Amino acid sequence: MMRVLLGLSRAIDAVNETVGRLSYWLILVAVLISSGNALVRYSLDRSSNAWLEIQWYLFSAVFLFCAGYTLLHNQHVRIDIVSGHFSKRTQTWIEVLGTVFFLLPMAITIMWLSWPVFLDAYRSNEVSANAGGLAIWPARLMVPIGFLLLVAQGVSELIKRIAFLRGLIPDPSEKDEGPSAEEQLAAELRKQQGEGA
Repeated sequence: MMRVLLGLSRAIDAVNETVGRLSYWLILVAVLISSGNALVRYSLDRSSNAWLEIQWYLFSAVFLFCAGYTLLHNQHVRIDIVSGHFSKRTQTWIEVLGTVFFLLPMAITIMWLSWPVFLDAYRSNEVSANAGGLAIWPARLMVPIGFLLLVAQGVSELIKRIAFLRGLIPDPSEKDEGPSAEEQLAAELRKQQGEGA
């Protein structure tokens, strides 16, 4: 049974990894739209609320769609003042209990409550109150999708923590993701300085 659950966990991880990496590109699109909008506004004295709203939609998509990705990579904000003094097994139990009693109920509730809001916006073809604004339902749809991805990743993390507690896998909170971008840049600069000497 645990083998099946770990397979499910790997599938969820793969989905959130893909969604997270694709969401990186939304940041570039948002920056390009923002730059283009500012250029047109200041050079041609023209502006559009639709372009501003697209930026909001894109930033919202990145925030919502990357919540599961952030949890997958153990990059969410946490305060380890107390739990950092406990054994790895106790820390894992704290994560299991936090996931079961806090993360999953909160994320499921928001996902559940946001679905009817999306349906109402879609059925009524709700449009922004701003002149030239966009349809609202795509933004409303991002909320349940984002929280679905977070719920799924919460389930995946729960499976991995339980498997770790049973001694079936190594500690999932210790991920070797290699050097950070800053560490890679520093190493490259040291290498170039060494070659230049």
